[in-house]
Amino acid sequence: MTETTTEPLWTGQAMVDAMGARPVHGLPEAVTGISIDTRSLQPGEAYFAIKGDRFDGHDFATAAVAAGASLLVVSEARLPALGRLTIPMLVVDDVLDALGRLGAAARARSKAKVVAVTGSAGKTTTKEALRLALAPSGRVHASAASFNNHWGVPLTLARMPADTDFAVFEIGMNHPGEITPLVALVRPHVAIVTLIAAAHLGYFEDLDAIARAKAEIFTGVEPGGHALINRDDPRFNLLQDLARQAGVNNIHGFGAHERAKVRLLNAKYFDDGSAVTARVFDEDVTAMIGAPGRHMVQNCLAVLGAAHLAGADLAMAGQSLASLRPEKGRGQRHMLAVGEGAFTLIDESYNANPTSMEVALELLASAPVEGHGRRIAVLGDMLELGDHARALHEGLAGAVTAAGVDRLYLAGPEMAALAGAVPDDLACEYQPTVDDLTASLIAAPQPGDVFMVKSSNGLGFSRIVKAFLDTYPAVAE
Repeated sequence: MTETTTEPLWTGQAMVDAMGARPVHGLPEAVTGISIDTRSLQPGEAYFAIKGDRFDGHDFATAAVAAGASLLVVSEARLPALGRLTIPMLVVDDVLDALGRLGAAARARSKAKVVAVTGSAGKTTTKEALRLALAPSGRVHASAASFNNHWGVPLTLARMPADTDFAVFEIGMNHPGEITPLVALVRPHVAIVTLIAAAHLGYFEDLDAIARAKAEIFTGVEPGGHALINRDDPRFNLLQDLARQAGVNNIHGFGAHERAKVRLLNAKYFDDGSAVTARVFDEDVTAMIGAPGRHMVQNCLAVLGAAHLAGADLAMAGQSLASLRPEKGRGQRHMLAVGEGAFTLIDESYNANPTSMEVALELLASAPVEGHGRRIAVLGDMLELGDHARALHEGLAGAVTAAGVDRLYLAGPEMAALAGAVPDDLACEYQPTVDDLTASLIAAPQPGDVFMVKSSNGLGFSRIVKAFLDTYPAVAE
C-alpha cells in the first residue's frame, strides 16, 4: 500500500502545539509535508530552516517561498533578517530541536507498529526490504535514502502520516551515545541489529565497543517489545546481554544457527537473487529474494522475523521480497555494451568496511563471466578505521585471492597497503587518486567481463561508476 492519505500531514495549529512555536503572519490550515531542502520542496510543505555544518537553512528562506512552501519554521535569532517575508512562520529557539519535538508528536499520535534497524552494514537494504514486506499488510512509512542520523530520524518521524500502519526507521551512528536519543524518539516495537563489523573502528576501542554502541537501540524499545539479533554474529551473546540490561525481555535470533528463532532451512543462490526456505518462529516460509548474495538472505531473515512480530501477513511478506533490488551504490548491476558483446558493472561504491568488502568480493566471485571474460575488482579506501587501517587493508588480500579476481585496480592512500600484500602474479594497478584510476580504467572493459567497484563513499568511487555509464551504453533487457 502507498502512504497517500486524504488528511493533511499536519495542521498549522497542531505544529504550533507540538513545537511550542510562536506563529507570525498567521497559520496555514493544512501542511502537506515537511522539507529541509528547497531543491526538493513541494508546494504546500513546511520548510524547516535548519542550520547545518556547511549551510544555514535560513539563507534559503526566499527560495523556499518561491518553491511554494506554505510555512517556514525559523529561529528567533534569525527572524529580524527575514523581515521582508510575509509568509506564515513558526518561530522557535532552535529549528532542529523543534523538528525533534514535531517528530515526537508524530510518534505519540501514531498507532503504527514501529521497526527500527541498526548494524554495521545492511541497514538501508533491510529497511527497504521491510518496506516491501510490510506493504501488503497495511500503509507503510519508512526512512528515505539513508536518513538515519540526528536530523534524518526526526525528519522521518515528522513526515509520518497519522494513519500509518507500519513504520520503519534506520538508525546509524559514528560514535558512542548517538543512537540513544534517536531511539528514544522512535520507540520501536521491534529493534533489529543486522551485524557487528569494523565500520567506524577508528572511533572505538574494538568490535565489542561497536556492539555496545549498536545495542543502544534496545534502550528505546517499547514495553513488551522485541529485539531481533543476528544469531550467527560472534557478538550475539554480548548483544543479547545488553538487550536484557536495557529491559527487553523478548529477544530472538535470526540466521542459520540451529537455535535461531528465525532460522534459514535452505537456500539456493543465483547471480540475480536467492530462493530460501526459513522457519519463522513456528511457521515455514518460502521466498524468492530479488537481490543476490548471502548477506541479502541474512538481512531478509530479519525482515521476515520483524514482519511476524509486527503482525503482518508472513506469506505475503515472503512473496514481496521477490521485488527487492540492489540500490545505487549498494550492489546495483548494470549490463553495458562493449565491442561485439557486453560487460557487467556491479556498483558497490556507497560504502565499505572489511566485512562488506569481503561480501562484495564474494558476490564478484559468484557473478558469471562469459567467454574470455574476467573478474575485475576496483577497490578504494575503507575510511574511519584509525590505527587499524593498514592491517585491515592488507588483510583483504586473502579475500581477493579467494574470489578468483583476475585483475585488481586500487586507489586511495590506504589501498597502497593492499597493493603490496596481494600475490605478485595477480595483475594489479594502483593509483593514488580516483581520477587517475578512472583514466586507466575507462578503456579496460572487454566482452564478458564483470567489474565490481567498492569503496567508502568519501573516496568518490561513484565517479568511476558514472564514467562507465557515460562511456558505455546500457544493454536493453
